[in-house]
Amino acid sequence: MGMPASLLLRGPSLGDVDEVVVAAYDELRHADAVFSTYRDDSDLSRLRSGEITAAHADPAVDEVLALCADAKRATDGWFDVDLPGGLDPSGLVKGWAIERSLAVLEQLTGVDVCLNVGGDVAVRVWPGSLPFVAGIEDPRDRSRVATTVALSAGGLATSGTAARGLHIIDPHTGQAVADVASVSVIGPSLMWADVHATAAFARGREGVRWVESVPSYDALVIHLDGSSEATTSWPAP
Repeated sequence: MGMPASLLLRGPSLGDVDEVVVAAYDELRHADAVFSTYRDDSDLSRLRSGEITAAHADPAVDEVLALCADAKRATDGWFDVDLPGGLDPSGLVKGWAIERSLAVLEQLTGVDVCLNVGGDVAVRVWPGSLPFVAGIEDPRDRSRVATTVALSAGGLATSGTAARGLHIIDPHTGQAVADVASVSVIGPSLMWADVHATAAFARGREGVRWVESVPSYDALVIHLDGSSEATTSWPAP
């Protein structure tokens, strides 16, 4: 989907990890082949054009669309895949694909894993290991790190306009929104962190207070003027 992917493995003895790493990247490639909105030959593009029906698409399509329906209900409609440009589950599918890739990497016993795809990060750290420290990009200057957060499990997802411009839609108006610069969410599931980040960004300045009500998830909002605010349980850097 035009995003960089990087993998960091950490452990006293990594041994032969090549086969597992290849399989993990294959999960990402498969998600791209099925769900990319940039490829005319993806199952999603063919579904949007009417070339195929859901019954003839990869089985992952039904799984993801069911999760998207759950996400719409969980966010009171602020996460929606029925957008003006057509069906687009990108706000969920990236986190879903990263978690599938991470599940493959969890075969590596005793190895800490940090997988970063397009700035969204999923980690698995074994007991006794130090957490990974993930940086959150300054949306006004992408060469800078605005702050950092330590992660031992789960993930960090960020929604904003710095990388892709105005692409997040208010599902109630159909208009692109940019009332804040970025929303970063941490929690036990990267997929759901991504969903909540997208929904919170669409909500604008009320987004951080909405995430405050979501159990097990925390948010950091960076405003257009560079100021920031976070949920009460957001960890100090």
